[in-house]
Amino acid sequence: MKELMPLTVFLQWSAYLVAAVFFVLGLKWLSSAATARRGNAISAIGMLLAISATLWLGGIIEWQYIIIGLIVGGSIGLLLSLRVQMTQMPQMVGLLNGFGGGASVLVAYAEYEYFIHAASSEMATNVGVLVSTGLSWLIGSITFSGSVIAAAKLHEIMGGAPILYRFQKQSNAILLIGILVLIGFFVQDPSNQIIPVVIVMLALLLGITSVIPIGGADMPVVISLLNSYSGMAATATGFVINNPMLIIAGTLVGASGIILTKIMCDAMNRSLANVLFAGVGAEVVQQGKVEERTVVRYTPDDAAMILEGASSVIIVPGYGIAVAQAQHVLHELELALISRGIKVRYAIHPVAGRMPGHMNVLLAEANVSYDLLLEMDQINDDFQDTDVAFVVGANDVVNPAARTKKDSPLYGMPILNVDYAKTTMVLKRSLKPGFAGEDNELFYEKNTMMVFGDAKATVTKLVSLLKK
Repeated sequence: MKELMPLTVFLQWSAYLVAAVFFVLGLKWLSSAATARRGNAISAIGMLLAISATLWLGGIIEWQYIIIGLIVGGSIGLLLSLRVQMTQMPQMVGLLNGFGGGASVLVAYAEYEYFIHAASSEMATNVGVLVSTGLSWLIGSITFSGSVIAAAKLHEIMGGAPILYRFQKQSNAILLIGILVLIGFFVQDPSNQIIPVVIVMLALLLGITSVIPIGGADMPVVISLLNSYSGMAATATGFVINNPMLIIAGTLVGASGIILTKIMCDAMNRSLANVLFAGVGAEVVQQGKVEERTVVRYTPDDAAMILEGASSVIIVPGYGIAVAQAQHVLHELELALISRGIKVRYAIHPVAGRMPGHMNVLLAEANVSYDLLLEMDQINDDFQDTDVAFVVGANDVVNPAARTKKDSPLYGMPILNVDYAKTTMVLKRSLKPGFAGEDNELFYEKNTMMVFGDAKATVTKLVSLLKK
């Protein structure tokens, strides 16, 4: 007669099953701006349930370190959530990806140390566990150091332009092959304690050299890819410690990250290999070339007059609204236009901002109605019938050079057709090119109104004029 499953094991696995369902529902709801908050909440509840089941039913003997970790980590998380500005959210997400990868490395190494000191034969005889341990060190270390570099680029501690050197791709390939060979040696002789240290150090170096050649314009793809890496590292660590919940959660994160990365690449009409290895943005356009051409400057009073006579307006936000913290006053402008009977919508490009969904997050913070947020494919054909395309802080995603200039790094990338509108109104500080380093042809079009100045101050002035 089969032995019945112990009650604690049954409760733990039941909790894991419920948590897994919560994770799946959370991911589904996160795919829509209207249900994103609900998805985030239910995912957090699922993670709380999974952690609680592991701690209470997993045979934890010493709680003091866990309590200390909860207090320290929770305090840091609370402080960051209160202090980090929305402009800093992309680098914050990048760091969180890195922390996830780093945690996987530490957990896998702790399990390895237990094997060494406890002289357990399970790890030594289980090739799958040994391979998973090596992969956890590899992927987790790449995720950690790569995320730190990505965050440094986004925070402008490092320059946003790609850092290139001779034989970069070849040296990275040799480095990766060398690490895989070392993992093979580790599987053959796990008692050698030098090999794990070398694997981690080389993987950290590979993470750095893999991210430095990627330009700031490609950061949404990098953030998404590193998020996938952190999930894969967690999955590998789940196999190391035989935790099914960690395997499930890591697999979901890894798969969703890869899917999102594919979506980002499709939005730029580029392959992932091109994003990772092409060094787009390395050759920045010289300022002299920009200054050779002139534009007609308009005032906020001119812009207000045009907006007042419009019947339809499409607002195109970019990273500039995050820099200027202009999302709230932009919402006020939207309400002022709607109060005049003007049809207002937002056009969201998939790679606008510095991380996936950045514009949606900013506008949601300002309580913009989800019904007004339309993706590029939904609204792009409507620009030709629109009176005013109101571009705030966006640059590369509205550059017509992507259609015609074959030597441009933007060539082939789908853009928002703002130049098809009857009037294109661009709010910008200067004529400086975007992250791709390409001068924007839109600024010189006959139907373009350039309104220079701080986005928040300019939009505030427009709101005041429209209310009068």
